[in-house]
Amino acid sequence: MTRLTSLRTAASFALALLYSAAFAQDGPQTLAAIKLSTGMHAIRAEVARTPEEHSIGLMFRKTMPTNDGMLFIFEQPGVQCFWMKNTLLPLSVAFVADDGSIANIEAMKPQTLDSHCSIKPVRFVLEMNNGWFAKRGIRPGMRIQGEPFAR
Repeated sequence: MTRLTSLRTAASFALALLYSAAFAQDGPQTLAAIKLSTGMHAIRAEVARTPEEHSIGLMFRKTMPTNDGMLFIFEQPGVQCFWMKNTLLPLSVAFVADDGSIANIEAMKPQTLDSHCSIKPVRFVLEMNNGWFAKRGIRPGMRIQGEPFAR
C-alpha cells in the first residue's frame, strides 16, 4: 500500500467513526457553557470544540431554555454547513467571524438533511432556538461579544 492510499484509508476510517458516533448517540450531550452577549441580550452557550461534539450538536434535545444555545468552534475558518438530522428543535443558526460579526443567519427545520451554509469562511457557528435572533432585531453585520471573539 502506498503512503497516499494509507492516508486515504485512515481518513475514511476517521470520518466513518465520526459519522457513526453521531448516530450511536442516544441522548443529548451536555457541554461546558460560556457567557456571550449581543447588545443587551445575554446568551448561555454550550461550547462544541471537537469533531465528535460538532457532529452531535443539539441532537435529541426536546427543549432548550430561551437564551441558551450552542457555539461551535472550528480550528480554521471555512465555509461551515449544518443540517438537522436527529435534531428535534427548530433552530436559527448564526455564522460568526473571528471578530464576532455575524456573516449570515439561517432558519433550520428539525429532522431534515437540508444544508445551511455560511456565506463566507468562519470559525464560529451559534445555534439558538428558532427566531431568537429575529425577535431581538439581531441581523448580519451585528456583533456577538464574549471570550472567543477577537476585540
